[in-house]
Amino acid sequence: MNFPSPALAEIVDAAGQAILDVYGSDFEVRHKSDQSPLTQADLAAHRVIEAGLAGLHPRLPVFSEESEPPPYAERRRWRRYWLVDPLDGTREFINRNGEFTVNIALIEDGRARLGAVGAPCLDQLFMGDMANGWAEKREDGQSKPLSGRPMAGRRSLTVVASRSHGNERLQRYLAALAKTFPELERRPMGSSLKLCLLAEGLADLYPRLSPTSEWDIAAADAVLSAAGGAVRQLNGKPLAYNKADVLNPDFIAVADAGFAWHEKLPKLG
Repeated sequence: MNFPSPALAEIVDAAGQAILDVYGSDFEVRHKSDQSPLTQADLAAHRVIEAGLAGLHPRLPVFSEESEPPPYAERRRWRRYWLVDPLDGTREFINRNGEFTVNIALIEDGRARLGAVGAPCLDQLFMGDMANGWAEKREDGQSKPLSGRPMAGRRSLTVVASRSHGNERLQRYLAALAKTFPELERRPMGSSLKLCLLAEGLADLYPRLSPTSEWDIAAADAVLSAAGGAVRQLNGKPLAYNKADVLNPDFIAVADAGFAWHEKLPKLG
């Protein structure tokens, strides 16, 4: 399947505009059953994306964070479908720091194959096609290819971490990392932009040791993988999508998939 980049970019842009329309207003914040926040921007972006994807061919099932979850007995038969997070980083949206994204991924045979990540406040769009090894960033009307920076021969390490979801386990891991990489810089960032920083060559490592859902990272997983990076479970295997449980296991994302990370990284159980 060819990557419908112009059409997909238009859908992401339209969803981003719907979010910005709410962002500039005195919006209400509600909470879901799991106590995660929800705003009208999440729902507005969901509606835009759902309508936009319905117009693409071939027409595929859509699984969005803001849609009614399809029964797994039905979903497990999907070989190819769109996985969507209309607004990743709702906490960042509420805090008005601009670090939130629109995320659309094409899942095929349990892997994130294509992805588009839009950052409306930053006027940025990241796109990646794993099948063709193609990844690019669009900003201010200009496009540039994306490539994670190589690690070979370097002692410095830039670690990107969540702005809203740190924990003691992560702090211990970073302390252990500093023993191997004495020149360690920590860069906080919200939403799926953390993975995009790796794809852009602005960071090297993103350890995620707290819960995420499949829709949170699928689009950026595809972008990073197409840019030469990887998102791996702690056992070294790639993340799987379309599981019965949509929660992801802990994972490590890297900008340079060819580097011998297993020889350098602290062990985690």
